[in-house]
Amino acid sequence: MAESLWRATMARVRGEFAEMPCMRVTAGQACALFGVNAPAITRILDRLADEGFLSRTDQGEYVRRRQTP
Repeated sequence: MAESLWRATMARVRGEFAEMPCMRVTAGQACALFGVNAPAITRILDRLADEGFLSRTDQGEYVRRRQTP
């Protein structure tokens, strides 16, 4: 994936989770939702989790990490 496309996709995924903080998706569901192949969406979701923006549930769903005051 080209760097510009990578950044745009990261921003899009982050934006969707920001707009819908209750969204819960597996990597497979995210592939369909964002139109990105499995390896790329997994890297994106894991990167957002590493940054602390998302977390992964025991069921394998990615969710927006709750902000604490």
